[in-house]
Amino acid sequence: MRALVIIPTYNEAENIKELIPAILKQEALVPSSVKIDVLVVDDNSPDGTADVVKELKKKFSGKVHLIEREGKLGLGTAYVEGFKFALKEGYDFVFEMDADLSHDPKEIPNL
Repeated sequence: MRALVIIPTYNEAENIKELIPAILKQEALVPSSVKIDVLVVDDNSPDGTADVVKELKKKFSGKVHLIEREGKLGLGTAYVEGFKFALKEGYDFVFEMDADLSHDPKEIPNL
């Protein structure tokens, strides 16, 4: 089974460096049949959030995905785009998380 955590971003370069590894660490705490991936939907962040995610994609090959949008299109449409990605790619579970670290990745196994 595959789980996807969708994270909409706008100017979250600092937080995303911490958040993505913390999310992916949770895979060790869920049943071994569950694989966790991350999708960042970035609204053309001027602080270079997308560039940080691209570096994390290299580090966590195949586990991190990025959709770069042309401008600040909003939270709701970012989630819709993420859900469409999840359906297209056949994920079994979909989670939403804010990039501001207000959602604790350690709660993922409880879900």
